Amino acid sequence: MFDEPGFGRGEVPGDPALPLLHQVVYCSRAAEGIDDAAVAGIVASSRRHNPERGITGLLVYGSGVFFQWIEGPRARIAQLMEILHEDPRHHDIVSLSETEEVRERLFPAWDMEQVDAGDIRDVLEDALASAKDPANISALTRILDGLGDGSLDTLGRD
Repeated sequence: MFDEPGFGRGEVPGDPALPLLHQVVYCSRAAEGIDDAAVAGIVASSRRHNPERGITGLLVYGSGVFFQWIEGPRARIAQLMEILHEDPRHHDIVSLSETEEVRERLFPAWDMEQVDAGDIRDVLEDALASAKDPANISALTRILDGLGDGSLDTLGRD
């Protein structure tokens, strides 16, 4: 599976084993009636389907807000974003970051990991501490700054 396009694993930026990854970070407002069971269903479905698509990432849910970081091959991420825009379980999708570059995966072992809203800062700080790619460091820093300046503070409140 990890020998497929989009699954290369280099150790440093510029390493030819690194894949060209498309990354999207977005937030959205949950639809009425979305609860922890519905979110668990989303995560379970993602874990079933993402490995075959070469997609990894994380999902945070809190205070009626979804925050998701997904990465993988451009065509697969585009297909997933089309599905997400049609998904009635959320609305008001706001793109926070979208890039495509040769780089390491930030969440290589996470087909889709659910992170508690209160833990998102720790997860992103851990990812920042282990990131080697300057673009990843920059993106993580911007998102952590957003958490610090209050523009994403609803993610930490239930």
